[in-house]
Amino acid sequence: MAVRHFPAAPWPKALKVSSALGTMLLLGASIAAYRAVPVPMGFTHYFGVGIAIVPAAILILSFLFMVTGYAVSSSGLAIQRPLWATEIPISGLQRVSLEPAICNKSVRMFGNGGLYGFTGLYQNSSIGRYRLFATDPARSVVLTFPDRTVVITPAAPDAFVEHLRRAFPFIREE
Repeated sequence: MAVRHFPAAPWPKALKVSSALGTMLLLGASIAAYRAVPVPMGFTHYFGVGIAIVPAAILILSFLFMVTGYAVSSSGLAIQRPLWATEIPISGLQRVSLEPAICNKSVRMFGNGGLYGFTGLYQNSSIGRYRLFATDPARSVVLTFPDRTVVITPAAPDAFVEHLRRAFPFIREE
C-alpha cells in the first residue's frame, strides 16, 4: 500500500488566538527577563540568562511538537511534525470512529493545551486516557487499540476514516 497523506485540520479561531497571545506573552517574558539580567558575569548573570531562556524554550518546543499532518502506510500512522514524525503502529487497531465531541470535558494529564495545537496525554470519562495529536478537536477521529487510544484531527476526517476502513478491513465500524 502506498503512503497516503492527510493534512491536519485547519486551526480554529480559538487556537489562532491562544497561539498568538501565547507567543507574544512568552517572547515578551523572555525579552523582559533577559533585559533584567545583571551585567557583571557570575552566578547571578548566568542564572538570570537561564531564567530568560525558559519562556523562549517553551515556545520553541511547542512549535516543534506542532501537528502538521498524518501519513498512513501499511505499517502504521505517522503524526507529522515540523522536523520529524511520531510513529504509531497500526497493528492491533480495533476500531476507528468519528467523534467530534470526544475532547469535551477532557483533562490534560501532560502536554500542550493550545500553543500551536493540542498534544499529549489527556483523559475523559468516555474513553479514559488517550494520546491527543490535534489542531481542531471538533474534527476528532478516535483510534482504539487493545492497550491504548489515540485521537487525531485530520482536515477531512470522513476521508481519513474511509481510507482506514478500506485499507484495513479488519477494523470495526462505529
